[in-house]
Amino acid sequence: METAIDFITQYGYAAILVLLALGIVGLPIPDETLMLFVGYLASEHILNYFLAIIISFIGSVTGMAITYVIGRRVGSAIIEKCGKWVGLTPKRYDKVKNWFNKYGAWTIVFAYFIPGIRHVSGYMSGISHLPFRKYIVFCCTGALVWTILFISLGYFIGGRFLQ
Repeated sequence: METAIDFITQYGYAAILVLLALGIVGLPIPDETLMLFVGYLASEHILNYFLAIIISFIGSVTGMAITYVIGRRVGSAIIEKCGKWVGLTPKRYDKVKNWFNKYGAWTIVFAYFIPGIRHVSGYMSGISHLPFRKYIVFCCTGALVWTILFISLGYFIGGRFLQ
């Protein structure tokens, strides 16, 4: 996290966008902690609260779009070839795809609030060929609620615990 803080301190909003996008793709970046810290920086008037929300939203949606494209283009082939190594048999894979086709769009919204699931939901959306327009609507909805919630928590509560 110290590296992320240094990165934000040095590069500002661009760092927030890149870190969130990379965190969503799956790099070990603590997204929620990052968002709380961004909210805290906004409360200290180092960052603009509304601009921080907009940039964080864009970074989050960018990461989710990247995961969708990767899942759409190469996800099925990788799962079919390597799934057996992680216990994803063809039968389980079909079950997951069917479940995701039925509930996947709403899973995208709620997945933002569950680390690990958030990272997989974009890939699964692409693998299951969820229409991109539908995907992006649910993705943007989840991203907006998620960014506003965590940045606001950092803004309103973060300063009280760090002082």
